[in-house]
Amino acid sequence: MRILLCEDEKELSNAISTILKHKNYSVDAVYDGQSALDCGRDESYDVILLDIMMPKMNGLEVLKQLRLEKIQTPILMLSAKGEVEDKIKGLDSGADDYLPKPFAMAELVARIRALTRRQSELVDDLLNFEDLELNRMNYEMSANGQAIRLSNKEYQMLEMMMTHPNRIISTETFMEKIWGYDSEAEINVVWVYISALRKKILQVEANVVIQAARGVGYKLVKAHD
Repeated sequence: MRILLCEDEKELSNAISTILKHKNYSVDAVYDGQSALDCGRDESYDVILLDIMMPKMNGLEVLKQLRLEKIQTPILMLSAKGEVEDKIKGLDSGADDYLPKPFAMAELVARIRALTRRQSELVDDLLNFEDLELNRMNYEMSANGQAIRLSNKEYQMLEMMMTHPNRIISTETFMEKIWGYDSEAEINVVWVYISALRKKILQVEANVVIQAARGVGYKLVKAHD
């Protein structure tokens, strides 16, 4: 589950990121409205947490622009403003929920869960490619009556490849989408996870393979007829 966190108070941003990562969410943090808009255009996020008061462009402007561009990612507005009219402005502009500061982290996590549950009603819980099946609810990959539970990052990588089978996904894209722009992880970590996924695909005897395009990336393809 990927979250875009748009909050200019870095101490608060770090605290939210730490809690969410502990809950197995992947978090990309940005600190101004223009960055929020640029990253928000990437529709691979499951939820956007959007503060209203940000430099360069405020959260309401970002929200309106994203909705004008038909970006339907669930958006939870965060703001020190708790007045009813501010909530109405946010919801009328296309926000899915509104949480005034200060808030309890447990409530934030519960709101995110509610938004992702709502979103999952619009998305099939099961992804299929050839005889391989990926369950979005429990992170299980299965084929031929055998199932293996994936780690959070393994799941995200396989979901990206199963959503776009036969299409090369670059190593840099995996890094940006899963580890985040500010990650200190080395780029070879992608190969490590690809290697682990290949072994698990072999374990369930699925008729698919992860094919490498040297120096470019990886794609999921049918193994053989």
